[in-house]
Amino acid sequence: MAISANRLELLQIADATAREKSIPREVVLAAIEDSLQKAARSRYGQETEVRAEINPKTGEIRFSRLMLVVDQVENDATQITLNDAHRKNPAAQVGDWIAETLPPFDFGRIPAQSAKQVIVQKVREAERDRQFQEYKDRIGEIINAVVKRAEYGNVIVDLGKSEAIIRRDELIPREMFRPGDRVRAYVYDVRREQRGPQIFLSRTHPQFMAKLFGQEVPEIYDGIIEVKSVARDPGSRAKIAVQSRDSSIDPVGACVGMRGSRVQAVVNELQGEKIDIIPWSPDAATFIVNALQPAEVVKVVLDEDSSRIEVVVPDDQLSLAIGRRGQNVRLASQLTGWDIDILTEAEESERRQKEFTERTQTFMNALDVDEVVAQLLASEGFRSVEELTFVDIAELGSIEGFDEETATEIQNRAINYLAAIEAEFEEKRKALGVADELKDVPGLTGAMLVKLGENDVKTVEDLAGCATDDLVGWSERKDNETIKQPGYFDGIEISREDAEALIMSARVKAGWIEAPVAAEPDAEAPAEAAQG
Repeated sequence: MAISANRLELLQIADATAREKSIPREVVLAAIEDSLQKAARSRYGQETEVRAEINPKTGEIRFSRLMLVVDQVENDATQITLNDAHRKNPAAQVGDWIAETLPPFDFGRIPAQSAKQVIVQKVREAERDRQFQEYKDRIGEIINAVVKRAEYGNVIVDLGKSEAIIRRDELIPREMFRPGDRVRAYVYDVRREQRGPQIFLSRTHPQFMAKLFGQEVPEIYDGIIEVKSVARDPGSRAKIAVQSRDSSIDPVGACVGMRGSRVQAVVNELQGEKIDIIPWSPDAATFIVNALQPAEVVKVVLDEDSSRIEVVVPDDQLSLAIGRRGQNVRLASQLTGWDIDILTEAEESERRQKEFTERTQTFMNALDVDEVVAQLLASEGFRSVEELTFVDIAELGSIEGFDEETATEIQNRAINYLAAIEAEFEEKRKALGVADELKDVPGLTGAMLVKLGENDVKTVEDLAGCATDDLVGWSERKDNETIKQPGYFDGIEISREDAEALIMSARVKAGWIEAPVAAEPDAEAPAEAAQG
């Protein structure tokens, strides 16, 4: 069977469109079929179920009308009775579709224009879907592009068959691009939007620098050296923490390269951004000391509950540790995930002296002792009156200038002082209307009961309905700063684990849950061990 010129031209158009738009040939043919169906409905009636089929080998177009087999016809255009259907297909049953071949027809100008719009729309949708599918899996990669134009500070780049955007806030400060410039950027997001898939690129993203090191340092690409974290002040300064999985390879040296060639290549790409390469350490204190380079650190004090750390530096190193406008300590905090407080040795000494004076005064007031005795207790490391009630008499009596009788007297005074404080808390508890049954929850002190009453937690059920954050507060990061939200027990030292245990005990007491069953020791284990 010969194929007409029109049919050959139709297939050639479909092939050319598929190649140009990088979409499957079948998608283009399906778009043409949809357009022909729309044109056929304008010829035979919009309510008619018309199907157009194009033979992918010959280009032959066939039109057919689909009729639903029913018992009683309600719409002549789309339905046919069972008797009439049997004339066309003896095996037809109610609910089947009967295809009736329609004769070819000439398209008018308006149907042809409508068909063209359908083809264009379908091809555009297929092209957009291809773009999205292609780039959604490339998030996290660096791609090369050519600058196409600049709009309101944003840079539109050409990726070949797609466009992408580098927004103004994703460009390195003072960075200028002109049409035709080549640019490297990091794909950080791909979204489906009404106008098509939007590909967002960045040159300020921390991972852009990490990926650049991966391209310049073969050990990173091979996985021998791992980039653990990155912190950037785009265009100014950055810190990158690296770790080697091979003890024979120095991660910092590998990233610097011979005479700084590797790190210099990254610096040039980032418009002269200064880069500190930090050796990563699993020990938080060591890692933070490294992150504060080039400043020297004398001492660190970690507070793991609040993710804060105090760093003591020599007086002449304070400005270096903080950096210009706080840049060095800010980047170190971002790199490590810890909030860093920097003190000089003089400030730390002054603070320790202040704490020593406050503890001395506390012991003098609570125990009714003179300043010398109070200073002895403070210098021995006792931080509160409560600690004196738990310490062994022999240990207390071993302090220089103390004997057993003095130690016993001091401990008794501490016990009496705490008893008086507890009595005050008991009066406040009753005045606040806190239920007596709440006292039976293990771990709750008089101070805690008062705090609960002040926050309208007055029954076991009220405490059982609390969350851990309600009791101890929580932290949230905003603008690279950690903001501490206080809880009911603000001012009372209690860990999150202890607060959670309080709530679980209250839920058991309220009957909300059953008490956890303690694991019984394996009685057979000792016997087996004895036999062995």
